[in-house]
Amino acid sequence: MARKASLSGFPEWLPQERLVELHVLDVLRRTFELHGFANIETRAVETVGQLLRKGEIDKEVYALSRLQAEEGEGPAKQDPNQLALHFDLTVPFARYVVENAGHLAFPFRRYQIQKVWRGERPQEGRAREFTQADIDVVGDGDLPFRYDVELALVIAEALGALPIPDFRIRVNNRKLAEGFYRGIGLEDTAGVLRSIDKLEKVGADRVAELLQEELGATPEQASLALKLASIRTEDESFVDQVRALGVTNELLDTGLDELRQVIAEAARRAPGKVIADLSIARGLDYYTGTVYETVLVGHEQLGSICSGGRYDSLATKGNRSFPGVGLSIGVTRLVMRILSQEFAEASRSVPTAVLVTLADDDSWSAAQDVAAALRGRGIAVEVAAKAEKFGKQIKYADRRGIPFVWFTAEDGTHEVKDIRSGDQVQADPAVWTPPAEDLLPQVSARG
Repeated sequence: MARKASLSGFPEWLPQERLVELHVLDVLRRTFELHGFANIETRAVETVGQLLRKGEIDKEVYALSRLQAEEGEGPAKQDPNQLALHFDLTVPFARYVVENAGHLAFPFRRYQIQKVWRGERPQEGRAREFTQADIDVVGDGDLPFRYDVELALVIAEALGALPIPDFRIRVNNRKLAEGFYRGIGLEDTAGVLRSIDKLEKVGADRVAELLQEELGATPEQASLALKLASIRTEDESFVDQVRALGVTNELLDTGLDELRQVIAEAARRAPGKVIADLSIARGLDYYTGTVYETVLVGHEQLGSICSGGRYDSLATKGNRSFPGVGLSIGVTRLVMRILSQEFAEASRSVPTAVLVTLADDDSWSAAQDVAAALRGRGIAVEVAAKAEKFGKQIKYADRRGIPFVWFTAEDGTHEVKDIRSGDQVQADPAVWTPPAEDLLPQVSARG
C-alpha cells in the first residue's frame, strides 16, 4: 500500500511501488506500438483560451503565473492568453495536430503518456497530478468508422495484459442517444445527456425529476429516456430492445448501426469485455459519436479507468477539419487500486542484481572491473563502498533486495552467492548471468 502523500492529491511512489507503475506503463507502451501508434509528447502548458474552448471546466484548471508579476500587470483570470497546465491530453493533441498538419501522415495514429493536472477533490482514484495514457486516430477531412471499432479492441488487449481484475468497456453512441431524444420530442439533447450522465450518482428517480424540472420533459418522455438508459447487452440484441421502444429518427438509425458494428466485432475478438451500455453519456461536450467508459468488475465505485470517444470537430483549421477517435487510460487511478488492493507486487525494489563485495579497500578498482564486465552484458551491478566484514556486506545486499553477492579471492577466482537460498558457486565475470527471472525486477499478479 502506497504511503499517504504529504501534499494531498499529488501522489509519490516508493521504489517498489514505482516499479509496478513502470510495469503498467511498459505494457501499455508495448501494446500501443504493436498496433502502430507513434509516440508524441506535448508541452505541459496551454493557453486558457485553448483549454476552455470545448467545455466549461475552468474550476478544474490550474493557471500558471510567476510569483511576482511584471509592473503594470493585473489579474489575468479572464485573459485567454494566460498560461495553464493541461487537464487532459486530448485538447493539447488537437492543437498539436492543427499546428503540425503539414508534417503528419493521415490517418495519424498516436499514443501519449504524460502527467496532467486537474483541480479535483482528492480521494482514492482521484488526484490533482496524475498520469494518463492516450491513444487516438485522427483523419484529414474524414475518418472511417472502423477506427472506432479498432480502438475498443486495442484497449481491451492493453487492459487484459495488466495485473488488474476483470473489466468491462461500456460503449454507447451519442448519435443513438441524441436521435432517440429528438424522436421523443426532447430537443435539448445536450441537457438530457448531462442529466443521464448523473444516473449512477443520483438514481433514476432523481434523473426523472431533473428531466422534468430543468428540461420540461413530460413524465412519459422522462420514462422513455430512462428506459433507453437501462439497456445493457454483450451482443447486438440491444438493437431490438431500442426498436421495441417505438421511436423513429434518422440519427438514431445511424447511431444504432455504428454501435452495432463495435459490439459485433468486440463480441468476436474480446468476448465479454465490451458491452453496449446506453446509459453512458460522457460529460465533455466535444464527443459526437461513439463514447466509451471502462470499469473494473467489483470495483465500480472507483469510477471509469478508461474513457473517450469520437470527436468530429475538436480540431479544425479554417475549412479543414480533423475528425478523430480516442481513449484515455487513467494510469494513476489504476496504479492506486493495484497497490491498495495488492493486485501485483515487484520482486525487489532495486534494479541491482549483483553486489560485488570488497575483500579490502585496495580491491575496489578490481571490483569495478568485475562490475564493468557484468554491466557490459546487461546485468545491473553495485560495488560495495567499503571493505566491511562479508556478513555486513551481505546484510547490505539483503536490505537493498539484491539477490546475488559476488566474491573475488586472492588468487583471482570468483564466486557468486544467491543470498536467498545460500547456494554459492564459482563464476566467471565474462560469462556468468543470473537466471532470467532475476536479471530485472519482475512484477507479477498476486492471488
